[in-house]
Amino acid sequence: MENKDKNLYRLDELSDYKIASNYSDVRGWKIVDADNRTIGKIDNLWVNKDMQRVVYLDVNVDKGLIDDSRNEVHDAIASENGREFIYKDGDSHIIIPIGSVSINKDTKTVMANSIGYNTFRNTSRYNTQHNFDRNYERRVMKSYYPENEPGVNYDSDDDTFYNRREFDNH
Repeated sequence: MENKDKNLYRLDELSDYKIASNYSDVRGWKIVDADNRTIGKIDNLWVNKDMQRVVYLDVNVDKGLIDDSRNEVHDAIASENGREFIYKDGDSHIIIPIGSVSINKDTKTVMANSIGYNTFRNTSRYNTQHNFDRNYERRVMKSYYPENEPGVNYDSDDDTFYNRREFDNH
């Protein structure tokens, strides 16, 4: 589905883009939470083309984390119409803002510094066949950073939405 307003692309969709030489290509690396519990593996990187930078890590969630939350109804995150959701088969990916992690080049591990295992377990996932939209981004950001409410405007345009510490790639 082509969308002329689409601003986020997987890095592997952009043949003319590559990772800058001073950054690690973390695709395929393990990601852990602050307590070193496995969240999953980095599957891809989401790039904001207008800003010409990576804004999200695309994580294929570890089976253990999925099993911990399978068929649970999570009332912490509601869909836009106010109803609760249950994960569907294939919903095995989450996005993590690039500024929310640190990278250990020696161990090829990415660490989510301030987001705990239970938050990841309860965060809405998406299916790579359907990608995600801004509403999904808002739900994820509210899940990871509930303390930012109500002061953060998650409804803002791209420049404002991605111009905060959660998207700073150090």
